[in-house]
Amino acid sequence: MAHDVRIEQLWIPDSLEAADAADFLAAVEVGRRVRMETWGSDDLAYAPLEKLLELADPYERQVILVAKMGHEIVGTVDIALPLADNQDLAEFTLDILPEYQRRGVGKQLLEAAEDVARGEGRSMILVDTNHPGTSLSDFESEQLIPGTGDGFVPLGSREVEFARRSGYTLQHIEQFSACTLPLDTQLVAELEAEAEAANAGRYRLHHWTDRCPDEWLEAVAALENQAGVDNLPPGQEQAGMVFDADVLREAEAVTISQGRRTVVTAVEHVASGELVGLTTISVLAQRQDVVFQDDTMVLEQHRGNKLGLLIKVANMERLTEQFPDARVIYTWNAPENRYLLTVNRQLGFTTAGVTGIWQKELPDFRDSTS
Repeated sequence: MAHDVRIEQLWIPDSLEAADAADFLAAVEVGRRVRMETWGSDDLAYAPLEKLLELADPYERQVILVAKMGHEIVGTVDIALPLADNQDLAEFTLDILPEYQRRGVGKQLLEAAEDVARGEGRSMILVDTNHPGTSLSDFESEQLIPGTGDGFVPLGSREVEFARRSGYTLQHIEQFSACTLPLDTQLVAELEAEAEAANAGRYRLHHWTDRCPDEWLEAVAALENQAGVDNLPPGQEQAGMVFDADVLREAEAVTISQGRRTVVTAVEHVASGELVGLTTISVLAQRQDVVFQDDTMVLEQHRGNKLGLLIKVANMERLTEQFPDARVIYTWNAPENRYLLTVNRQLGFTTAGVTGIWQKELPDFRDSTS
């Protein structure tokens, strides 16, 4: 059936109401249906306006290819091309409607996306596969473990078979967890008491939403840079964005322009006056019932004082105060980050599944023909 498929670049309309927006809306709906099939809900799916706003991101250009059978869009691949850093990289998000899987649609879309990436001068491709928690127990005896040695994806799953057959190598795993909001008030009181006893008044919390206070800009930029180092997969050198005060303000402006909100709690070491940790939660513009835990980091010399627990509890409480419609918070963590996984379990996070990150280096055809 693959010969019936046409691959086209998706036209991005000026607005959702435009006469030429039908294909865009259909492509976003493909993503929603795939996430419903994978996770049993559309919590992780883009709303159409959310996706349209994201496409204006100045730090990343996105090209979307669609697979059509007749007039129906049956699959999409989103090609994200970083512009500020990692300019050898392209990240793919591949979605095929369940009823059109195993019919060659994914293969055609993936090959077309690789051609686009190569034409953009990108030599390294990342693509992910998603595996709900229920599927992990089904394949306990058939595990593919990444080079890091932590976590696994189910070897017999369709997505894993497809990635391997397409020449991709499993690089690392991210554990995907969910926590129901609001937190139980008794649990909050217990965890706050535990964290405060450990830090013994040596630390002070600071909170803000959307924009960092001027006095903490440089300190937050330094923490973000350290988080970039700490979150690198094993063996990978830092090539991400380097933050300073100007870059941080620009990033805030982009987030605000997309309608997203950011709830932040930071912690100051009282004796030195230094900011030594922070945690961030992102709230989407179009649906404030689903929120996402972003970076949590504490400088190494201040670890062991339960500061990660202190700032996460405080930030989740502030989130509930400001966004009372939030009913669930999602987060991704490397399996080797045992400290944060322990904190998350204390807060009530449960494992929802895993995401496998796969990598492929594209051969440079200019080299092979010279």
